[in-house]
Amino acid sequence: MSSAGRRVADVVDAAMPSLVALARTLHAHPETAWEEHRAAAWVAEALSGSGFTVTAHAYDLPTALFATAGSGSRRVGVVAEYDALPGLGHACGHNLIAATAVGTARALAAVADDLDLTVEVYGTPAEEGGGGKIEMLERGAFTGLDLALMAHPAPADVARAEPFAVAHSHVEYRGRSAHAGAYPDQGVNANDAFVVAQVAIGLLRQQLPAGTRVHGIMTNGGQAPNAIPDRTEGRWYVRAGSLAELAGVEERVNRCFEAGALASGASLTITPESRPYSEFRTDEAALAVYERHATALGRPSVTGAGAARMNRASTDFANVSQVVPAIHPYVRVDSHGSANHEPGFAAACVGSSADAAVHDAATALAWTALDVVAERGVSGVTHP
Repeated sequence: MSSAGRRVADVVDAAMPSLVALARTLHAHPETAWEEHRAAAWVAEALSGSGFTVTAHAYDLPTALFATAGSGSRRVGVVAEYDALPGLGHACGHNLIAATAVGTARALAAVADDLDLTVEVYGTPAEEGGGGKIEMLERGAFTGLDLALMAHPAPADVARAEPFAVAHSHVEYRGRSAHAGAYPDQGVNANDAFVVAQVAIGLLRQQLPAGTRVHGIMTNGGQAPNAIPDRTEGRWYVRAGSLAELAGVEERVNRCFEAGALASGASLTITPESRPYSEFRTDEAALAVYERHATALGRPSVTGAGAARMNRASTDFANVSQVVPAIHPYVRVDSHGSANHEPGFAAACVGSSADAAVHDAATALAWTALDVVAERGVSGVTHP
């Protein structure tokens, strides 16, 4: 191990008490998309206390942040997520992502002046459906990085991210209220529109390409059983292997919603909740470096069916990977049979296993960044 590698590992080791405290504080105070005011402030505090120059409300987004250390020509971007899920808290482990990002950044900052390195931390809101990184991309974030990286908790160690492209939509039907017993013929039932649409989607699934996903929930189905619902709402996701495939599938799904409006007489409004998330473009050289370091830390990647589950989860970091070299490995926490977006996984994102995940991910990511920036000018490591 190089002297810089040893220094990085030592910094992560020394930072662990504060990283654990940050992860557990975030876990105890979950905030959902675009509402992560305390989370962003706590991450900013952790960075500013370690010598970073921190910009709050970065890119004109109230819960985004940008922090830098060093002034070298080689730029590494470390990505922090910190939003939680409605009703489930940190069931996707973004509290651990944030702590890992802080640990990685602090470790790299300790050697930045010796390695012609600038360390940039991007605190990114609203990964869970809001597309915070896409908003930041459109406002100039991430541009020109030599490498962008983050690590995501999961039930297994999997180095390669292969997420679906996804579109998130808010669906609303408007009908006309009437007394369901006395004057049902005078109503236009917005709930019936949703029923027709969901039946149509269920039938459509047989004809959709293998590997696509269509799923959603109704968030408002009416107010009283004896009143014809005049307004219903829902949130729906459509996933496919690429943005190109997604466009065709989403069009077919939207026709199912249109069928509900046509059959019931209700009006339909479909509103995107964010720009679509893309498929991921992996920097293969950086991924190989990460896998080597993760294996050295006792975290070899699982293969086969075990790898082909959580690594398909969609992420707006995929959009970042389309413009700069990026990796998005998954790091195991002992979740005892629970997977992401389950209450049991939220419970697993505190404790000794979660702490170990932060330590190992921060160390492996920092080592990966050191090797990649060192090799880039020699071996021609480039974005594919």
